Amino acid sequence: MTDVRAHYLQHVPFESPGSILPWLEQHGASVTSTRLFEVRTLPAVDEFDLLIVMGGPMSVNDEAEHPWLIAEKRLVRDAIATGRAVVGVCLGAQVIASALGCRVYRNEAREIGWFPVSATPAPAAGSLRWPDQLTVFHWHGETFDLPPGAVRLASSEGCLNQAFQIGDRVIGLQFHLEATPETVAAMVEHCRHELTPDRYVQSEQELLATPRGRCARPNRLMDDVLMAVARAVQPEAAGSGRGDLRGT
Repeated sequence: MTDVRAHYLQHVPFESPGSILPWLEQHGASVTSTRLFEVRTLPAVDEFDLLIVMGGPMSVNDEAEHPWLIAEKRLVRDAIATGRAVVGVCLGAQVIASALGCRVYRNEAREIGWFPVSATPAPAAGSLRWPDQLTVFHWHGETFDLPPGAVRLASSEGCLNQAFQIGDRVIGLQFHLEATPETVAAMVEHCRHELTPDRYVQSEQELLATPRGRCARPNRLMDDVLMAVARAVQPEAAGSGRGDLRGT
């Protein structure tokens, strides 16, 4: 996969790429980034093959407060239109939805902590197959309508649209498959004010006790998501990607 040029957008210092960056480096991708909390200059769409849009505490609707969101959504829209691979994580999935003209709005329930998501029965032909159920890390209070042409891949009790796919090059994840104990602790440190009791909100103590082993299976699933979209922009990079995530 040495020819794949990956670029990630990071919105805040404490929501890093987690397990994503080691995977990209291990597979020989060239990696660049835009740290939007420091630099607002975005790359041209022809400068990358794979765009990864990370999470953040802001809303995609906060364009008045964060005007760079306008340019970010334009970049995501152009990347999808020109056949680049795009993966959105939490806020990143909402950016994809908003860039494609969909509503992003307050979810009925906040989800913060480790909760299961379930695969959508009988997904469309050609879409990725997900584990029947997998416990993953969440930190969100908003949700979105599915973009045109998107296939819902996973749902949870607290949120209908947890994962979606558009074609073979675009995947949005409302949750954090890339989470590590370190990234969870960083989010708690900066966003602990959000940890008010609710049905799907775990305590600070529960989150800080996240064992490394709990992250292993979601991290492997993140690896497979990345390989799947990378293969789509570089088909010869078959590598270890299986295109079938149910057995991970």
